[in-house]
Amino acid sequence: MASRARRLASPLAAGAVAALAVLALRLRDPHVSNSWGWCPTKWLTQLDCPACGSLRAVNDLTHLDLGAALSSNLLFVVAIPVVVAFFVRRLIACWRGGEAMRPLTIPTWAWVGGLAVIGVFTVARNLPGSWLAA
Repeated sequence: MASRARRLASPLAAGAVAALAVLALRLRDPHVSNSWGWCPTKWLTQLDCPACGSLRAVNDLTHLDLGAALSSNLLFVVAIPVVVAFFVRRLIACWRGGEAMRPLTIPTWAWVGGLAVIGVFTVARNLPGSWLAA
């Protein structure tokens, strides 16, 4: 059992850090200007980076306002179930141990596709009058 606890320590610690971040975003509203600082990309270039609006999206999700979260950062909200699925997969692998512990190999096409989606999203959200803007 101690071996299983050691294997689970890392993903559970990462989950706890994520939960604390969500709680902090629930308690301190990022909709208030400069409550969490400023985005360096936005400050330097006046462009929305792919992550702009993510803090507001998490805050909106903690208030169960999916529409506002999607409006803050569509790509981030759509990515949350994927990240949760990878996290649950890792927890199960750490629970089982052995061969299941091998790192997941993501094919090159998936990396390229993901980067292409992020690139298109970034360009689309910075077009004049875009509904994707942060």
